[in-house]
Amino acid sequence: MLKLFAAIGRYMMLMRKVFSRPEKAGIYYRRILVEIEALGINSMPLVAIISIFIGAVIALQMGITLESPFIPKFMIGYATRETMTLEFSSTVIAIILAGKVGSNIASEIGTMRITEQIDALEIMGVNSASYLILPKIVATVLFFPLLALFSMMIGTVGGYIIAAFTGIVLPAEYVEGLHYYFIPFEITYSLIKMAVFAFIITSISAFYGYSPKGNSLEVGRASTRAVVTSSITIMIFNLILTQLMLT
Repeated sequence: MLKLFAAIGRYMMLMRKVFSRPEKAGIYYRRILVEIEALGINSMPLVAIISIFIGAVIALQMGITLESPFIPKFMIGYATRETMTLEFSSTVIAIILAGKVGSNIASEIGTMRITEQIDALEIMGVNSASYLILPKIVATVLFFPLLALFSMMIGTVGGYIIAAFTGIVLPAEYVEGLHYYFIPFEITYSLIKMAVFAFIITSISAFYGYSPKGNSLEVGRASTRAVVTSSITIMIFNLILTQLMLT
């Protein structure tokens, strides 16, 4: 327990250093654009592949589960939309990105730490924490909600494709289900969750990457701890945000 509180304390101290006033805003602007491409745009193919297959599987499972004359077929589209919007495209995609993006951030910063590049930045008078971490946080908080929207759209398209090919539901009925009892706040809820998860993934991964000392084995351990801790924290905040925003 003491180790947990000590780690939280070090994390808060690092975040205070990260969010200190940047010396040259122009440099940070360029770095944010680079990080958006590296951490966000490069993650789109993975998100697309996973989302389209999950959307198809959800629609197929709903078609099998809802085989009843008393349940209208358009509920397949409704169930697919609700599953993608409320949970998959924010929480599950965030956990997947914690593995891809989080490990990348932790290993990148960890390598810079053990090769003394961070020490060199500090000697030159650069706030290394802010210079290395802040652009990543800004980039992911801005772009990850767009990935969530992208996942929702691709997932519903996957459901439409499987409906058209298998005949479990008429495409027109599937589209009717997508429109049925639509609550716009659900989109807002998902985007807010994704922005919070983006901050969690990036800040925790950067914290573990900034900490290791020693050899390259420490970088691997830091990367593993970053992914595990980020995933657990995402699930905790998923519960908290759902309680606060949907009840």
